[in-house]
Amino acid sequence: MNDLAHPSEKETTASPAPRRRRWMRRVALYPLLLYGVYCGVLFFAQDSLMFPRDMAPAPLKFPTEKVTLEWERLRDDGSRGVAWFIPAPNASPENPRPVVIFFHGNAEIIDHQIRQIEGCRQLGCSLLLPEYPGYGRAEGAPSQASIMEDAEYFYDELRKRQDVDSERIYLHGRSIGGGPAAQLAARHRPAALILESTFTSLASFADGYWAPRFLVRHPFHTDDVVSTLTSPILIMHGRHDSIIPFRHAEALRDLATQSTHVGFVDYDCDHNDFPGRDNEEDYWRSIETFLSENANLDRNPAGADRKSASPS
Repeated sequence: MNDLAHPSEKETTASPAPRRRRWMRRVALYPLLLYGVYCGVLFFAQDSLMFPRDMAPAPLKFPTEKVTLEWERLRDDGSRGVAWFIPAPNASPENPRPVVIFFHGNAEIIDHQIRQIEGCRQLGCSLLLPEYPGYGRAEGAPSQASIMEDAEYFYDELRKRQDVDSERIYLHGRSIGGGPAAQLAARHRPAALILESTFTSLASFADGYWAPRFLVRHPFHTDDVVSTLTSPILIMHGRHDSIIPFRHAEALRDLATQSTHVGFVDYDCDHNDFPGRDNEEDYWRSIETFLSENANLDRNPAGADRKSASPS
């Protein structure tokens, strides 16, 4: 009949529920903690993922003989930016030629853009190859801001040349190079923009890593540019691209509602083999036709055979 229990006994019998709740809260917090650590690792690793410059080939001991001018930029921090300029064979102050500004992929350097050098020569275009900071001969570290600072500088230098037709500047970006090409197009309306195997935005790739997009430090929103740009836009992509899926090209095409003309060329290939072994001639013909019909490129002024634009 003794209903009175010692106080310590009552605390003992009542304590399991609060302890269980505390344990459940801790268990619930563990996934959030792990996710936070995961996002932190991605945040600090993103530069090496976006700009794997260690995978890029070494600079050539001697630049290709067709490179006649190496431009340098001394940045405010004392580091050196680099670009190569290759004038068209018949360019002169009396005969200013159109120019292509080409931005390469993220595991490449300007030294190995022989294909673009030969192709632009056959088009009768001069070629500007800005190097990304930290790549090849260029010093510094790559980022959206640093890449665009160099791009702006070399763009301004290009427009000062009397052998360049500043009304016929074509911007061409491959893979990650589509990002700076589009950003430069947003600031300076080009005669044409060519996007090759590129993305809607780098920020969109955060979705594939289950990470919030705001963590991406170099978003390169090509989609925002394309949706407002009035310049002619040529989009080229491999249907089996395993790095930047084909849907990115389709999305960019659908967004380009303000452009005066949108060209769309797709090939039966992946990303790194674009445009495919048997499509090189068609690739250059598509570019030449698009620029001739929409961006005032005078066809083959040097009288060269289009087939010779394909590297052997």
